[in-house]
Amino acid sequence: MEKNDSHSGHLDDQQIEALVMNLYGDVHPFFKVYEVGYVDGDIYFYGVPTTDKQTINNSLWGKFGAKGYRFTLVSELGEDVLIASPIHDVPERIWINVVLAIATVFTTMLAGAAMFGVDIFSEPSGFIKGLPFTLAIMFVLGSHEMGHYMAAKMHGMRTSLPYFIPFPTFIGTMGAVIKHRGIIPNRRALFDVAVAGPLVGIVASVIVTFIGLSLPPVEFPADPGTIMIDIQVPLLFEAITRIMGTTSEMMHPVAFAGWVGMLVTVLNLLPSGQLDGGHIMRAMVGERARKVSLMMPMVLGALALYVIFVLEQNGGIWLFWSFFLLLFALAGHPKPLNDEIILDNKRMALGILTFILGILCFTLVPLTLVMN
Repeated sequence: MEKNDSHSGHLDDQQIEALVMNLYGDVHPFFKVYEVGYVDGDIYFYGVPTTDKQTINNSLWGKFGAKGYRFTLVSELGEDVLIASPIHDVPERIWINVVLAIATVFTTMLAGAAMFGVDIFSEPSGFIKGLPFTLAIMFVLGSHEMGHYMAAKMHGMRTSLPYFIPFPTFIGTMGAVIKHRGIIPNRRALFDVAVAGPLVGIVASVIVTFIGLSLPPVEFPADPGTIMIDIQVPLLFEAITRIMGTTSEMMHPVAFAGWVGMLVTVLNLLPSGQLDGGHIMRAMVGERARKVSLMMPMVLGALALYVIFVLEQNGGIWLFWSFFLLLFALAGHPKPLNDEIILDNKRMALGILTFILGILCFTLVPLTLVMN
């Protein structure tokens, strides 16, 4: 193997050699290398592919990504060249994640304190009573996003840390998101990253629900005219109440955080656009997922009309999400770099199981606002 170290910049021969050998062991089984070049940070492996391009992409993408490189396979003057280029990530502005997380702690504590009947204006010290709800809801939402984050890292994909979204709702937040950068290497990576969030989120929701139902229900006298939240619990939540020997009529705010986690799971698993469910469906059935994605807004719209006009209950959440999903569906779904390899049977079974768990978290009328 010959090394060409022209334009090596500030690196000496030993440093360049270390960079080359760091990747050579991964490249060699799929690409018989006879010469290596180094130019301005890029490593050029000249050789002969020992397998097809798709197999090389599938085999090397994650390994290179984990080491901070991306690669391209090209032909130059009759020679096949695998070019490894360092990934120059935009520096993470972690302070944004921290500020948003702190703000979300504040807004969720306000919401949690209100669940204990605390009037912050007349009883500022009661603010701390919202801490249990804050810890529970941050754990549920954070676990979901960290599931995505860890799975993406395992596949060498670039993604941000979670961004919590503070918002003055009855739970004090609009959830959390992570930002994915770069392309999706293949359908297996797409599936693993998509399914990890809901599965980890469901586990976190179940844990929080068990803890919450073991705590005494919170009851406080509400003044006339106070708006209260009446919730319906899904089958999974109901099963936990039966195991615990409790009821869901009155509950501790920590248990309510578990309920919120299950609702978030349902919404994320809707098989449309770039929601988790849309990613999972796309990985499972390929381009056929687009038909399912486009149908979902109509399905939710019909469900909303049924709840509103037939059951005469609150179907606003499904009406809102039908319009929201329409935007997701029309935006389409990014195509993985390798879209040919189908999922193995274990992943297909896990995908089906994940959607079943989503159904167990579904309620026809999740919540209704009632006047006391």
